[in-house]
Amino acid sequence: MQTLKGQCAIVTGASGSLGLSTAERLAEAGATVVLCDLQRSDEGAAKLQNRGHSAFALGLDVTDEKSVEGLVGQVADRCGRIDILVNAAGIASVLKPTPFESISAAEWHRVYDVNVVGVSRMCAAVAPHMRRQKSGRIINLTSGVAYKGAPGLLHYVATKGAMISITRSLASELASDNILVNAVSPGFTPTESMAASPDMIERFSAAAVATRLIKRQARPEDVANVIYFLASPDAAFVTGQVVVADGGSVFN
Repeated sequence: MQTLKGQCAIVTGASGSLGLSTAERLAEAGATVVLCDLQRSDEGAAKLQNRGHSAFALGLDVTDEKSVEGLVGQVADRCGRIDILVNAAGIASVLKPTPFESISAAEWHRVYDVNVVGVSRMCAAVAPHMRRQKSGRIINLTSGVAYKGAPGLLHYVATKGAMISITRSLASELASDNILVNAVSPGFTPTESMAASPDMIERFSAAAVATRLIKRQARPEDVANVIYFLASPDAAFVTGQVVVADGGSVFN
């Protein structure tokens, strides 16, 4: 069923498995999907187009305010509206677990600029368009580590805790314009990009499954389906919430 027909969705981090899976799910529901990442997601957009979906790719650097504003302007000009923003861009898989006292200030700033400030930039850029049309959905990605902590990743954990607070605050600020803001908290999800970080897989993969009620690895589509729900008409009375999609590890 094309429940999102006529709507325009921006998905950041669309070159990654979670972002691409989300783009596919929203496109299947009828949305025109803009796949955005540092490395243009032309292959992903072409894949969706070949299936008969409406999609295109644009380059995006969420740490660059001009890049963010330029992208949102292009999307608004091309689509005439912006209905959905999924903030899936983030630094995660390339991080190497490090004792917290050895994480440099520069590394803290690098991770925060993408995972927190980058999300804020994207929300600030789309908000005026959503305010004018008196509707919109913003869906952020947090993580189960914000609830449980994770050794060696203090800066990353802190950014995901910040995403919960940002989601709740934005939901309060934007509700009067019928803009709903929610977050999804995945569990540890092995992705193709993690192949370059075997330390992450070795440290967290088996442990993640062991803590779940559903004893299997998470798949990108597990998260994409929840994101779709929050973007869909079925979630019209849901805002300021964090939906945990981790197989029953965190009880929120």
